[in-house]
Amino acid sequence: MKPALLWLCLIAGTMLLSACAARPVVVAGAPVTAALPSDVAAEPERYRGAEVIWGGMILAVENRETQTEVTVLAYPLDTAQRPVPAAGTRGRFIIVLPGYVERHDYPDGLFVTLNGRLAGTRAGQVGAHDYVFPLVEAAHVHRWPPGFQFDRSQWHFGVGIGVRIR
Repeated sequence: MKPALLWLCLIAGTMLLSACAARPVVVAGAPVTAALPSDVAAEPERYRGAEVIWGGMILAVENRETQTEVTVLAYPLDTAQRPVPAAGTRGRFIIVLPGYVERHDYPDGLFVTLNGRLAGTRAGQVGAHDYVFPLVEAAHVHRWPPGFQFDRSQWHFGVGIGVRIR
């Protein structure tokens, strides 16, 4: 095979594979901390102002006077930044959004991925237990459509034997 044709095939193959790669849905403007919501709740001053990319399932929405707070049950993210509910929870946090947000746009049970800055914590309750919620001032929130976790691309490769019957 000629070197030029080999290079052309190599470049075309690389472009084809890169087109199939999962792209992140949110991009942080600064380096992102790998801290979990539980880490931030335990040491809020250590992480204050840090940039995070977190995701999870919406539990509640509360509109306040100048902002809206969305309580989220955190899950780890996969390589495409999709929450992975099967992997177990990573704590809870509150997304702080400016202004008023319609509850219809952020319904309970919807999955989200966001990036933003940690803005401290707030003491609250989960059932009868005291809980410390990290506050995230969101720069971008991606809302996943229902059933997103089943939309993963699947590759199949098979080898078979044909049988002819007369």
